[in-house]
Amino acid sequence: MNRMIATSRVSHQFGTEHVLQDIDLTIDEGEIFGLLGPSGAGKTTLVKIIVGILRPSSGTVDVQGIRMPSLQQMHHIGFMAQSDALYNELSAKENLDFFASVYGLKKGQRKDSIRSVLDVVNLTEHMNKPVETFSGGMKRRLSLAAALLHKPALLILDEPTVGIDPVLRESIWKELRRLQKAGTTIIVTTHVMDEAEKCDRLALLRDGFVIASGSPGELKQGINAGSMEQVFLYYGGEQS
Repeated sequence: MNRMIATSRVSHQFGTEHVLQDIDLTIDEGEIFGLLGPSGAGKTTLVKIIVGILRPSSGTVDVQGIRMPSLQQMHHIGFMAQSDALYNELSAKENLDFFASVYGLKKGQRKDSIRSVLDVVNLTEHMNKPVETFSGGMKRRLSLAAALLHKPALLILDEPTVGIDPVLRESIWKELRRLQKAGTTIIVTTHVMDEAEKCDRLALLRDGFVIASGSPGELKQGINAGSMEQVFLYYGGEQS
């Protein structure tokens, strides 16, 4: 497989607080790669550095062989942040039309792309409603739709299914699998153990370090665990 992402000794600090320390990761094209860890472990900081929103204090990140941050490469990345960057006074359709223009989609492409992503997140019937009337879960779904608009080669989702019901969560994961089969590389940060099981490989973060990595099966086998929850608790220091 071709390599999509390579990080080398990535460290980051805010003031005197060290958030990430010596992160070395490689992610292949077409993988669903999970970042798992407790709040404050550094997952969000790491994905922001990969996207190019943050520049690391030290170390390097390459996406498809291009050093980040790179404005050119950012056009090939879809990013869904933890906080929803939406315009509440606009409708769902108007929000997506704005993001489509930012991504450089031509007017002829926008209509089909918008309808397609609204269908994926089950918001088609709400497309003309102002976002200020949406629930938290609906806003998360619209943020996911925005990240999918330009059919990115790399899709990075920071806690994508928080506040979303289990039926729709399963539907979203089916779409992620479809995107993977089409060649999209996907990074997901999550606290949800059954989502961790769905990833091809995982990196577990704690206190800014990668403390374990591998497929879900390898991680469970390594400590003779029966579930990812046991793995999470083991490496989180909750049990010996």
